[in-house]
Amino acid sequence: MSGSYSINVSCSVAKLFVAGLVMLYLLSGCEQSETEKAPQEIKSYQGIIVAMGDSLTAGLGVSGQKSYPEQLKQLLASSGLPFDVINSGVSGETSSGAKARVDWVLKLQPDIVILETGGNDGLRGIEPKLIEENISSIIETLLARNVAVVLTGMQMVTNLGPEYLNAFNQIYPKLAADYPVTFMPFFLKDVAARPGLNQADGIHPTAEGYAVVAKNLLPYVKKTIINYASSQEN
Repeated sequence: MSGSYSINVSCSVAKLFVAGLVMLYLLSGCEQSETEKAPQEIKSYQGIIVAMGDSLTAGLGVSGQKSYPEQLKQLLASSGLPFDVINSGVSGETSSGAKARVDWVLKLQPDIVILETGGNDGLRGIEPKLIEENISSIIETLLARNVAVVLTGMQMVTNLGPEYLNAFNQIYPKLAADYPVTFMPFFLKDVAARPGLNQADGIHPTAEGYAVVAKNLLPYVKKTIINYASSQEN
């Protein structure tokens, strides 16, 4: 399952247009060891980020402008990183559905894919091994096309029992250890189980909740952009 992949930015997509952009404190919120490894100066690139996921990515229940991909796009722009963020969320999608449409996502010519999937699988009690295999296949397909991956973890709180919960919750850390991806341990960090940040169903964030998601994702995406910039310079 593990492999060695090199991730390079396509010059036709990621074009150098500003030199010497100072990017201090880009990785606040990530582990300190990761921050220390990041260069203090990078060059800024224009590229495409595709947010691939289910209804949590699609922004079910809020306007398109309030979904996390759109809010993340605005945060990147305000940071001087004009990356387009395309919302490729499909409500109700499982990891099997995501696997089936990864080739379609590649047609969008992404430099980076933020992968959020598997939550619906857990709610349906789908075998964790199958979920892991599906996500593994998606990651391998993306990396083989030199697309960087930001993998967002999910946590399952259901009545399916501790054995299932334990197996499900181990999927994402294991994948993050097996592949060269940027890993956000929990997509709904600071949002899950907070009534004021969730809609009436208790699952989907409000506009304010998605703002928190986008803010929490920002340092992981910036870290990935830094890696891209370094790769381009080398």
